[in-house]
Amino acid sequence: MELVAPAGSPEALDAAIGEGADAVYLGLKDFNARMNGKNFTYSQFGGALRALRRNGKKLYVTVNTVFEQREADRVYQLLKYLDDMGPDALIVQDFGVVAMARSCFPSLKLHASTQMNIAGSRGVNALSKHGLSRAVLARELSLADLQAIRAETNMELEVFVHGALCVSVSGACLFSSFYGGKSANRGICTQACRRLYHRAERNSFAGGGTAPASGYYFSPCDLQLLQRIPDLAAAGINALKIEGRMKSADYVGTTVSAYRMVVDAATEGDQEKIRQSIARGQEILLGDFARPKTEYYFSAEAPADWLKPEQDGGIGIYIGSIIKVKNRGSARQALIEGAETAYIPLPGDTVRLHRSDDSKRITHKLEFAEKAEGHAAAHGNAFWISVPEGFNQGVRVYLIQVKSLSKRYRSVIAHNAGTGHIPGREKAPFPALNETPSVKTAKNSKEAGFPEGLYVAVSRIEDLYIVQSSRPARVMLELNAKTGSYLVSDNKPPLPFKPAEIILVLPPYFPQSLEETLAERIGLLVKKGYRQFVANNSGHFSLFRGLADIKLIAGPWLYMFNRWAFSFIAGYSVSGFVSPFENNRQNLERTVINNSERSKFFVPVFAWPPLFHIQSNLGTLYDFTSFSDSRDEFFSLVTGQDGSTVIPETPFSISDKIPFLKEAGFRRFIIDLSGPVLRKSDYRDLMRAVAEGTPLPRISRFNWKDGFFNTEK
Repeated sequence: MELVAPAGSPEALDAAIGEGADAVYLGLKDFNARMNGKNFTYSQFGGALRALRRNGKKLYVTVNTVFEQREADRVYQLLKYLDDMGPDALIVQDFGVVAMARSCFPSLKLHASTQMNIAGSRGVNALSKHGLSRAVLARELSLADLQAIRAETNMELEVFVHGALCVSVSGACLFSSFYGGKSANRGICTQACRRLYHRAERNSFAGGGTAPASGYYFSPCDLQLLQRIPDLAAAGINALKIEGRMKSADYVGTTVSAYRMVVDAATEGDQEKIRQSIARGQEILLGDFARPKTEYYFSAEAPADWLKPEQDGGIGIYIGSIIKVKNRGSARQALIEGAETAYIPLPGDTVRLHRSDDSKRITHKLEFAEKAEGHAAAHGNAFWISVPEGFNQGVRVYLIQVKSLSKRYRSVIAHNAGTGHIPGREKAPFPALNETPSVKTAKNSKEAGFPEGLYVAVSRIEDLYIVQSSRPARVMLELNAKTGSYLVSDNKPPLPFKPAEIILVLPPYFPQSLEETLAERIGLLVKKGYRQFVANNSGHFSLFRGLADIKLIAGPWLYMFNRWAFSFIAGYSVSGFVSPFENNRQNLERTVINNSERSKFFVPVFAWPPLFHIQSNLGTLYDFTSFSDSRDEFFSLVTGQDGSTVIPETPFSISDKIPFLKEAGFRRFIIDLSGPVLRKSDYRDLMRAVAEGTPLPRISRFNWKDGFFNTEK
């Protein structure tokens, strides 16, 4: 098994290689999922690549974000540069990057990022057919899932074994983007999952669990699968990945050393040596200064303690809180009261200071630290440390790096590496649509298309009876466990819509455990007359192979933000395309350029965007359905057997822009009411406003007007 380590900086690269990583992954200045990190200059990258080649190590470059059409030239220039340099592989998310690389730079080796949301063998095999050689699988998978995927594919499989987890299913988080355009899919996530939230009692209910009045409700523990390495080896996993491109070189060195020890023992197969190496590795990992650990879904179901609302969203070992601040000359010092067993920090150690209201948290290197002799601490130790302005009584202090444990590694990059090769200024080709014959036929067939007008999406059977009052062009129904069981049952009252009037929407998360069930269910639904479906995962398309008279729509979670991705998805047998929720008007019109193409696009004009898709049913943990943040913005938590979804109280709406969109050539619009319980009065008011073309009150325009946050501006 290959041990793949993060290299968020040259120092972290030194630590990874110094402790025996087989490969590293790193990002350059653009188009990587850690744009807020240090990353590598082109000269540093060139030096690292040459050095790692000499030492028989591998280097993977992260190009794992989505790009807008206006950025196509820059992506092309980056790919051409990387094609010239020859790293061992690129880790990619955007189907547009896949299409551009395959078309223009076929020698580039591609790995599917975990952001592609690949959780089953159908998704893996779909990517394999497009020339990708490895899939970094979703983190929600169990050992049984991994074993089943391995049995169904020859593609290389990589799994995360250590580090931070996303509470949301990978590649399906819109929270950061919804508030300010800082999209996780663009590498500038603001980590909304790590924030402090407050339950809103107005909508609370007697659920299956309890929650504090305030807490870090969506901040997961860190993954640790050190003790599961023998199981992963037996399952045939090809590569083990450590998360941490935003973390220190010490963290990288510590984690790599622990996993290197266990991987080597597992390779030898000596059971006693494996047991001893795991025990020693676990001791080493006590010094990674990270969050509490979890195995997450490895044993099939997430443990009850994978979320700890009392544990704030940062990392480090808690050592106490500030109880007093004083000025000594030009220096500012704080008295910390810590636990009896708390470590007493020393000058040069690094701590994280975190205000109790979560309004600010910073990293601070201690200029001064000493034990508070003679101070009567109520619960244990007391000590003085240096603190910056703005941090006073009540601030919590976490140790994140100890100077005495810092280890110096031999530099991988030569000091005289030089400036080296840099990207050029070439123009990207403009791709034609790669349409399959069935789609070309559908263009000229009236029956194969979809009627113009409003499409209304819901997630509950009972909502169909409310929606029937306006008779939309089609109704879109989420195909979840509950709706699927109802639709295939024989003994039920007639629905207000015929099967030919219903489009079934497949959720974006498509795990191995559901592949057989969903394939069987779709077969039954087709027999009952349901012929129209929305695919939201690359693995979905194979479900319809061999089925006659099927109309497929490519959903918003396939992220067609650029013409290259549009061309790639058009290669499937699809008759329509849904614009991503995060899209903006300028980018949509640059991507879809003429009336013929725009007539096949569906534009969401109203939605409660799913900010988090969480695979666990949080209704068993929390007894509230509404919560707020420090800015008094309210959100709803919708839970059930299919998982949990966080939606904003303020909906996204551009319904008043429909006349302008029609002028631009768009003909199909989606009113997405999935998520909250639908009320007749709300639906009536909404549809009246849509008909009149008037703006709705208390809405968000999402990114429609201003687009994504621009780091250059």
